[in-house]
Amino acid sequence: MKTLMTITALAFALPAHAEFALNERFRDADGDLIADVPTDPDALVDPDTLIFAYTPVEDPAVYAEVWQGFLDHLAEMTGKNVQFFPVQSNAAQIEAMRAGRLHVAGFNTGSNPLAVACAGFRPFAMMAAEDGSFGYEMEIITYPDSGIDAVEAIRGNQMAFTSETSNSGFKAPSAILAAEFGMFAGEDFEPVFSGAHDNSILGVANRDYPAAAIANSVMGRMIDREVVTADQFVTIYQSQTFPTTGYGTAHNLTPKLQDTIRDAFFSFDWEGTALLEEFGRNGESQFIPITFQEDWSVIRTIDEANGVVYECS
Repeated sequence: MKTLMTITALAFALPAHAEFALNERFRDADGDLIADVPTDPDALVDPDTLIFAYTPVEDPAVYAEVWQGFLDHLAEMTGKNVQFFPVQSNAAQIEAMRAGRLHVAGFNTGSNPLAVACAGFRPFAMMAAEDGSFGYEMEIITYPDSGIDAVEAIRGNQMAFTSETSNSGFKAPSAILAAEFGMFAGEDFEPVFSGAHDNSILGVANRDYPAAAIANSVMGRMIDREVVTADQFVTIYQSQTFPTTGYGTAHNLTPKLQDTIRDAFFSFDWEGTALLEEFGRNGESQFIPITFQEDWSVIRTIDEANGVVYECS
């Protein structure tokens, strides 16, 4: 893929720290920006079956098989049944945890703050390469001969986003287009929402969308699986590196169960697994510890630049 422009940092003027607060349902006595585990034993849950969901980036049926080896490991570690929940949207995933129907999950980069604020999500892990490096970039892509050879050429055209909760699919490109190029959706170009990164990528490949903002990790996996080919795309913008999907638990699981689930992530042997086959396409081969306070700071800043309010209805 041809890259015309790359940034290594958020060069535009954003506030140093984004405003962030948990919903009133949760407490954060230690100031780490995530919900505390309840101290009242009656508020804790220890379910016989753990429900796991992976962020709805691509076809959920594909990822049910990809995650099965890890879920078997999680079941062995916890002594519980573990069930894969194929969520269809970020909103449905957040609501499932908020309602107590989801216990362990991977929330995508952009929906992580909303899951933390409104659903009591406690992220602690992220996928990384063997050397500990991690992340992905937002890319604005088009197709060859589209007539769009630079970001400015999107003016007057249509541009596809994924969903409003997606970092690379909406929040980051919106902030960058406004701050770097003075371009605003609905004024300078027509925004459309595809619902998912794979939909946007296929839309550009099939020339349904002249441009789209996507996560390049998703596109890389689709190219590797031969769903699309690299010569169907031209990249006209690539962002700084962002954190990937954050994995964690509902805040009200018993402390012992949360600790065991955490241990399951960090003790999982990736060698020879479907997880390695799939995410190894991005160079990922292990889970590493993260903190929401530090690793999602840039995402909260982008949210503030976009005027995002973490409303929990």
